Amino acid sequence: MGATGAGGKPAISQWYHAYGEAGTQQAVEKYAKAYSAASVTVQWYPSGYDQKVASSLLTSSGPDVFENGNGPSIDMIQGGQVVDLTGVLGDAASDFTPSLIKRFTYKGKLYAVPQVTDMQLLVYRKSLLTAAGVQPPTTVDELLTTAKKLTTDKIKGFYAGTDGGVGVLGGPMLWAAGLDYLNADQTAFGFDSDAAVEGFSKLRQLFTSGSLLLGAPADWSDPSAFTQGLTAMQWTGLWTLPVIEKAFPGDYGVIAFPALATGGKGAVPIGAYGSCVSTKAKNVDAAKAFVKWLWVDQTADQLDFAQSYGFHIPARKSVVAQAEKLKSGPAADAAKLANENGFAQSPLLWTPKCATAFSDGLSRIVKDGSDPKKEIATMKSTVEAELKRVGA
Repeated sequence: MGATGAGGKPAISQWYHAYGEAGTQQAVEKYAKAYSAASVTVQWYPSGYDQKVASSLLTSSGPDVFENGNGPSIDMIQGGQVVDLTGVLGDAASDFTPSLIKRFTYKGKLYAVPQVTDMQLLVYRKSLLTAAGVQPPTTVDELLTTAKKLTTDKIKGFYAGTDGGVGVLGGPMLWAAGLDYLNADQTAFGFDSDAAVEGFSKLRQLFTSGSLLLGAPADWSDPSAFTQGLTAMQWTGLWTLPVIEKAFPGDYGVIAFPALATGGKGAVPIGAYGSCVSTKAKNVDAAKAFVKWLWVDQTADQLDFAQSYGFHIPARKSVVAQAEKLKSGPAADAAKLANENGFAQSPLLWTPKCATAFSDGLSRIVKDGSDPKKEIATMKSTVEAELKRVGA
């Protein structure tokens, strides 16, 4: 038997990282209080959340239910730290964003339930593009030429972060080239190809073009470089649209990262915190029932969580259809991009060690002009070792 709370009900501890939007903590506490089948206590962690979760899962004092960015890691799954949630979605399974369900699944078993969808995208000032006589870019070459034409002595054409886009444009460039970090079944390195060499070389070209904003008051996730008129286009997140709308009502649009080749497909990264159950939960069945109640059954609360405090896309298609904020303008375009051009931020077997090797190599290519073929070979060596380690 598990621990009990008020009225002899099962006691459940639920952990969240601290969301930046005002009212979110009060909202999740309200949802928890409304659950009648158990006594749910919400723990809210302003800092160090990922480290707290990782260490607590090794003990008996951790959470029963917890959220994890893009679902549990492969090490959590293989280490037996998270509960198999297969079947929890029931008839609603097909209603969830497919790429997220795939990301949360390992060997046919589901290990997390998506809470909301977040995405990155490219925003642009309509009036500035019109004045420069250019259209929103549909290819990477067009992005380079458009950024150049938009650059003046007062404004840069494009901004993708204080590191020149190294941290956020690598994945979109792979997808724009028709590639991915790993192959489809996650058994092999995914971008040992001429297309990857070309794509990474284009990022180097952008970095040295003079049209990329390399100094800004805040990083890519904050829209201030865009709203302060420092750049005509910016790579940022869906969450910035309310601020941008306030600054430039009707004078902005959103697009995917452009395709590498004409006729190719643009790309946007999508991600989600997933609700997980610890195998050390005091009452696993009660914890699973709560996850199902909150993230599958309570569609009104899911809509509230996605739209009332921040600006996110609900994880279910039927709930997206109810989201008034996503029914028109750039927000509607963004929701369509997430559905049609969305790629999970990284595959489940793309471990932190893989990510570090990728980031380090891409930085050397983009910032230092290192040979892309050489750096890709170095990345491949690390990734193949990690795939072997996790038994891919």
